[in-house]
Amino acid sequence: QVQLVESGGGLVQPGGSLRLSCAASGSIFSINTMGWYRQAPGKQRELVTAITNDGSTNYADSVKGRFTISKDNAKNTVYLQMNSLKPEDTAVYYCNARFLGVLHTPHNYWGQGTQVTVSS
Repeated sequence: QVQLVESGGGLVQPGGSLRLSCAASGSIFSINTMGWYRQAPGKQRELVTAITNDGSTNYADSVKGRFTISKDNAKNTVYLQMNSLKPEDTAVYYCNARFLGVLHTPHNYWGQGTQVTVSS
């Protein structure tokens, strides 16, 4: 079994910062990519940012320059530092991991989601 445990969401004022964490544990051989998606009410889930095993990153245009993804390989943990938050960043943020299991089969797992609300 594999688990993705997220933490760090909450309520923040516009212009504020939050840091999300996602720790992967369980029957993982190697992680290829970890990332963050978000889904606002009435909208489709969208990619926010992702980081590959070799450290390559990509960001949605709407968060470039404000959000930073990083990872700790030893802990199978990915972080999302969100600065200069805007009301339009309000959404449920989901961690995603694409990895090889112990039998070297590919898997795509999702965290349970953490709410981020940006409001004054």
